[in-house]
Amino acid sequence: MDLIKILEQAINEGASDVFIVAGLPVTFRKNGVICQITDTKLFPSDTEALLTEIYEQAGQRDLNILNNSGDDDFSFAIPGLSRFRVSAYMQRGALSAVIRVITFDLPDFSELGLPEHIIHLGDNGKGMILVTGPAGSGKSTTLACIINQINKTQHKHIITLEDPLEYLHRHNKSIVSQREINVDTENYVTALRAALRQSPDVILLGEMRDYETINIAMTAAETGHLLLSTLHTIGAANTIDRIIDVFPANQQQQIGAQLSLALTAVVSQQLVPTVDGKVTPALEIMTVTPAIRNMIRDNKVHQIDGIIYSSMKEDMISMDGSLLNLYKQGRITKDTALKYATNPEMLGRKL
Repeated sequence: MDLIKILEQAINEGASDVFIVAGLPVTFRKNGVICQITDTKLFPSDTEALLTEIYEQAGQRDLNILNNSGDDDFSFAIPGLSRFRVSAYMQRGALSAVIRVITFDLPDFSELGLPEHIIHLGDNGKGMILVTGPAGSGKSTTLACIINQINKTQHKHIITLEDPLEYLHRHNKSIVSQREINVDTENYVTALRAALRQSPDVILLGEMRDYETINIAMTAAETGHLLLSTLHTIGAANTIDRIIDVFPANQQQQIGAQLSLALTAVVSQQLVPTVDGKVTPALEIMTVTPAIRNMIRDNKVHQIDGIIYSSMKEDMISMDGSLLNLYKQGRITKDTALKYATNPEMLGRKL
């Protein structure tokens, strides 16, 4: 099978992911649904040939990285076609990969269903903005849209630290330095420490993975930088708890106080299927107000959900409020709204 033809077909059919796994035909994910594109099952020799071709396209990347460790993540581009993010792995002794399709052009936030308020979160000159949600919920795309807005409208130095690079940002009004972990720098901690010495205004951190990264990220947000990052959590209160719980118990009160000053907004998103067979983001948005700052500082995070749930402003809306709006607009079904709700019983009464 020809790799380029597979990738061309994926783009033409609007697939988000391509699965190359022995024992199955080449498979696409389209609008959240997995579908096989042929009846021809791949043998281990087929997947090895396709993976070899992928590694050649990725600048003759060394296939021994995958053979020795069993896992490898990287990205590559095919001129005139698209960019691709690859997660390669061993599966029952055979080489396998999942390829995420990333277009060269930055997406239009309005076509994605993102409200303008989220895109303008980047107008804040400092603080921490977190975009959270499960894997594959579009967090990187939302952050790319915010970075693109800053790049088009403000004279800043933007540093992105990603693993791997997804969207490519051309210099516009801003200077954009994009660094890929394991290619341009050793790891997130090293890159983030270095970034603070590189005169940044905006830092995009691909993921806040551990205690040390979160600690440096909070320092960056406190010292006058705008820091954007992601976490695999759903809901603002869960996100705040996750950050605080990373630290030792004797530091948690102090971290709560720091976070109350550094945090600007938390956006939690899920991609939900629409009635026309596509997907759209359902969003919980929490903009940090003085009342919420006090709750974070005083360890009353559990009360935040109540504030968000009772508000229907565009800069403060619950996940269930967002689902209700999508249902009222006729974009999703009642069953979909209830399936993705955080409180299905209460949303059911509203529906």
